[in-house]
Amino acid sequence: MIAHYTNQNLLVRPGGSSEPGVVVEVTPALAGWEYVSFQVRRLPSGARWSWHTGEHELALVPLGGCVAVASERGEWPEVGGRANVFAGLPHALYLPRRTSFEVTATGDCEFAVAWTPSEQDHPPRLVTPAAVPVEIRGGDHATRQINGIIPPGFACHRLVIVEVYTPGGNWSSYPPHKHDLHREAPDGTIVEADLEEIYYYKFDRPEGFAFQHIYTDPVSPLALAGAPIDVVLQPRADDVVLVPEGYHPVSSPPGYTAYYLNVLAGSAQSLANHEDPRYAWVRQSYQSLDARVPIYPLGERPGQ
Repeated sequence: MIAHYTNQNLLVRPGGSSEPGVVVEVTPALAGWEYVSFQVRRLPSGARWSWHTGEHELALVPLGGCVAVASERGEWPEVGGRANVFAGLPHALYLPRRTSFEVTATGDCEFAVAWTPSEQDHPPRLVTPAAVPVEIRGGDHATRQINGIIPPGFACHRLVIVEVYTPGGNWSSYPPHKHDLHREAPDGTIVEADLEEIYYYKFDRPEGFAFQHIYTDPVSPLALAGAPIDVVLQPRADDVVLVPEGYHPVSSPPGYTAYYLNVLAGSAQSLANHEDPRYAWVRQSYQSLDARVPIYPLGERPGQ
């Protein structure tokens, strides 16, 4: 556990890995937590990367371009295809623990890989754009688009992965919410899960940035341990923000659409959270949805 979280150790910049092709990387040791590991990798056309999941479940999410994946559990010749995260819906590939695999770039490509320890076995699964549920959430200047890549209810152990688009001038992860305590209702329904979370950022223009505020409740585990969090971060393209605990709203400046890939893992395969009660009233004030979302044409979506 990191003794005190600060602006410096909650924001992970690119370039910290010595491994070729790794853009940015988060390890449990770096983050001071137990579950989430994360990388973004770039491969030129024809290049390959091999790995073994070990005692982890893993998801691969193409951000731009396409890859072929081969393993002893199956082969997937076409994973991906969008030019970049602002050009369309995602593909993803879920692989269970104890799986050897090789990724081959069928063109220049960029992809995210996330993994977490698991004691369960689930079948591999290719997620295609047609199977990705899309939600337009919030309203007014808190309108945003959420794509459920590995949503709650997905056949896996711990991983939850979504991607979020926040138009310029809007807020997301708002009203502020947290998921740092595991709490259940008397009937066993999870009302808040204890989750580690990363935000991996992209912007539709290279000079783009966002602001993210992370702050803990006075009764949070870190606050009770004498190490509360209250920081404001300015992530730019390819930065990762770590959310070990606390509320974590995001603001995108006018003129720039912010994208972030969320990876979560912890006490449950769930997004159950608790909103900051001081700001929850805002939900009742929304008048309309921002016409700028969805960011790109969606076609027929699941559940529509």
